[in-house]
Amino acid sequence: MFNTKKKPEKKPLKIIIVGCGKVGRTLVDKLNQEGNDITVIDQIPERVEEITNLYDVMGIVGNGASFSIQTEAEIENADLFIAVTDSDELNLLCCTVAKHANCSTIARVRKPDYINEAGYLKEQLGLQMIINPDLESATEIAKLFYIPSALEINSFAHGQAELIKIVVEKNGLLDGKTLSEVFTNCKNDDEKILVVTVERDGNVIIPNGDFQINADDKVTFVLPKRHRRAFLNRLNIQSVQLKSCMIIGGGITSFYLANQLIHMGLEVKIIESKPDRCRLLSELLPNAIVINGDGTDEILLREEGIDITDGFVALTGIDEQNIFLTMHAKKVSNAKVVTKITRENFKDLIDSMDLGSVIHPRTITSEAIIAYARAKRASLDYNNIETLYHMYDSRVEAIEFKVDSQSLATEKPLKELKLKDGINVAFINRNGRIIIPNGDDKIIVGDSVMIVTTNTGFTTLDDILN
Repeated sequence: MFNTKKKPEKKPLKIIIVGCGKVGRTLVDKLNQEGNDITVIDQIPERVEEITNLYDVMGIVGNGASFSIQTEAEIENADLFIAVTDSDELNLLCCTVAKHANCSTIARVRKPDYINEAGYLKEQLGLQMIINPDLESATEIAKLFYIPSALEINSFAHGQAELIKIVVEKNGLLDGKTLSEVFTNCKNDDEKILVVTVERDGNVIIPNGDFQINADDKVTFVLPKRHRRAFLNRLNIQSVQLKSCMIIGGGITSFYLANQLIHMGLEVKIIESKPDRCRLLSELLPNAIVINGDGTDEILLREEGIDITDGFVALTGIDEQNIFLTMHAKKVSNAKVVTKITRENFKDLIDSMDLGSVIHPRTITSEAIIAYARAKRASLDYNNIETLYHMYDSRVEAIEFKVDSQSLATEKPLKELKLKDGINVAFINRNGRIIIPNGDDKIIVGDSVMIVTTNTGFTTLDDILN
């Protein structure tokens, strides 16, 4: 018997967000769309006024670490407390004060000194999450260097499955082929993959087997991580690890990235304009080459080998410079290029440019926090979401559900389920084994299931049914 009890109305989370900067505003935008009860706190009145004018949220002007301010925000009723000010110390203090109310706390922390002690801080301060935009961005970039042809790589099922986005090359193995033609001979487990989305001319499509792939399509497919190399080699997609990388800008993200790339065996060169920062990076990264100079100087870039580097990452603090540098690198080299963009506006213009892989630190940070918020909400109602990731500027959601009871979607072959339009069952995680399903596979209790959909607001597996 499957569960036929009437589900209670979805209970909104009571969330307090301290810090109304870029990340705070992004969080308010996303979490407010999901119907949560939000209160924002900031010491700058103009920031609070702007957000409360744009969104149906409560605003308080004051110090988020103040007990009286938190009491005014009704901390005793809060489910989640998020501190994302520009100060690591203030964020940690805010969460320490908030713990008296026994609500879950998340702090944004950027300094390497604190990150090296993240486990200790979480234990001692009772934090549910420490989120570091710079470290998360660096990790995303480093993953891309494992598969230079990929635009994006996202991990699910505790790292056992991956969503990989690529651009289809003209006259390549995928160009002009239907999905059935490309994958009809994929009989072995190490060859099975599923194309979950295709972006063409700005439109996102959930394809079926008759869909024809064309050159310049942006195709996202899912596969077990352990089979990644075999499949990419089958499609002649470059999967050889790069040997060298040039990084423009010596900020915190550059430090984290260089450290990871060095451990991957890459030769790393950093160009930074501030002498003091160069000296510090030279001390912290003795195996990297640190150049004191103007990263936008064409002559300097040529002298330092921009034309022969395998990877090029623009990490200055100015979006326009990063875009300009990436376009120059693509013109003079065959490097894998990655561009950091901090702004959220002009997305259509940025997407129309050939900037390689684009990293949005603010989005990476907010996605991690929103995923936790949804999991927290799951504990309050029938929501069984384990992981949530927004794709294509939130036009597509990749949702991982935990199947803990029988329902209308379980114990039946997938081909017998009447699914809503715009849905792909991407994979089934059964006891750690990733199954790329076909129509004969079934979802059973104990599985985790990844759904990729152009619909929004799914909270249970049964939401996929028509």
